[in-house]
Amino acid sequence: MSDLRDAAMSSKAWPFEEARRVLKRYEKQPPKKGYVLFQTGYGPSGLPHIGTFGEVARTTMVRRAFEMISDIPTKLLCFSDDMDGFRKVPGNVPMQEELKEDLNLPLTQVRDPFGTHEGFAQHNNARLCDFLDSFGFDYEFASSTEYYKSGRFDEALIKACEVYDKIMAIMLPTLGPERQATYSPFLPISPKTGHVLQVPMVEVNADKGTVVYDEPDGERVEIPVTGGNVKMQWKPDWAMRWAALGVDYEMSGKDLIDSVTQATKICRALGAVPPVTLTYELFNDELGQKISKSKGNGLSMEEWLTYAAPESLSYFMYQKPKTAKRLYFDVIPKAVDEYHQQLRAYPDQDLKGKLANPVRHIHGADVPESDMLVPFAMLLNLASVSAAEDKAQMWGFIQRYAPDATPESNPGMDAAAEFAVRYYNDFVKPARVFRAPTEQEQSALADLAAALKDVDVAKAMIAKKNEAMGQDADLSDFSFDSAEDLQSLVFAVGKNHGFENLREWFKALYEVLLGASQGPRFGGFIALYGVEDSIKLIEDGLAGKLANSAE
Repeated sequence: MSDLRDAAMSSKAWPFEEARRVLKRYEKQPPKKGYVLFQTGYGPSGLPHIGTFGEVARTTMVRRAFEMISDIPTKLLCFSDDMDGFRKVPGNVPMQEELKEDLNLPLTQVRDPFGTHEGFAQHNNARLCDFLDSFGFDYEFASSTEYYKSGRFDEALIKACEVYDKIMAIMLPTLGPERQATYSPFLPISPKTGHVLQVPMVEVNADKGTVVYDEPDGERVEIPVTGGNVKMQWKPDWAMRWAALGVDYEMSGKDLIDSVTQATKICRALGAVPPVTLTYELFNDELGQKISKSKGNGLSMEEWLTYAAPESLSYFMYQKPKTAKRLYFDVIPKAVDEYHQQLRAYPDQDLKGKLANPVRHIHGADVPESDMLVPFAMLLNLASVSAAEDKAQMWGFIQRYAPDATPESNPGMDAAAEFAVRYYNDFVKPARVFRAPTEQEQSALADLAAALKDVDVAKAMIAKKNEAMGQDADLSDFSFDSAEDLQSLVFAVGKNHGFENLREWFKALYEVLLGASQGPRFGGFIALYGVEDSIKLIEDGLAGKLANSAE
């Protein structure tokens, strides 16, 4: 255990770097509350999305890393800001007109347009918990409404009354003149209408723990700040939550940098130590533009999980959180294959390598074995050339390549075959563009087909390449059953036909035979697709049948 802890304490993997920042808070003594608190926030005015997943997944990675370097117990609190006012009717829910009647009510008091729960927030909270449970996250759910009404925030709210002027001094310089005139960190819940009011405070009585304000109809009202009678504005609320609960770690997107800055100041004004924070970069679409739910650009979590397993999404989330990444469909195959490459590498790595491997942070100590016998990118190309309509068709090729494999013994492979068929039909098939080969490519393709028909011809082609390059290799064991031998043959044909940059030769294979500008190791593809079927594919490409069929 000491070796593991020592290695974790020196690991440069970002979750360990974050975990060490948290541990530094308790160098002198452990937390009085008895545990280290990791928090993520969620606004239930909408359904959980890919950003929610990313935040919980990444925070879980830091939490796991912390548990490797410290014996202090930990908790992950997923906090729903469900007492916030309902300011806008989302465009993607039913009962649009009826919901307008509920504007400005706390989200827990808004009717559920889906008719399944007591309120809109309760419905979305349930969706959040189902969502987190489906990924196996270990967390505790927290409702803002429940925390305010139960009195869990009362002490911090009284303190906010005492330092009201300090909070105002922090917030007012960040606001425009018009907003300054009406701003208050307290949002009273109107006893008359139930609305979350955005009104200035006439009085703040720290000794009594009350605030005085004017209702929209002009009536002056005094209410206690405790017991759920008021809610705090977003930034003061975030700070108050940090102070009241003793939050030790929270991450947030680049768009909330200003909120973190102000909340940190307010937390200190409340007499508490603000948490360690991490600012992560936001996702962009394939054009490099910020992803927006209203625009509908980028990639949703549901879309990712339609074409790949959740572990691949976790792998994508692990990669460089402080670096902007493009999130669109083309990143899925790469993420899947890289994830499985890391799984295969893990068993043979030393301790330092294991702790730097993303799969350790995705799965913890219980890292599974990869049963992906064929790269996902290869499966996509196989689906493409075979025009696969179902995974059973894919298994016919997979079992030719790996006779002992079955869907039952290789469930990950089986799921990937189905994902590949979906991905091919939805994205690859509509975008395929075949072209006819050039004269140089025609000659090379004809030689490749001839070599695949006769092992001796294949050996002769490799020997010719070796001689030209001053190489010597034993070809006595050459076999069409070997993906590596087939790759050597494809390589030799390209060299023999004057492709100085072999990328151009492989690109020609992809564009003429697969209808794409990128593709797999072609030797491995031939081994999977079969030599006979590959010969026919090449001959169809030479005859112009592929380009004609695409037209």
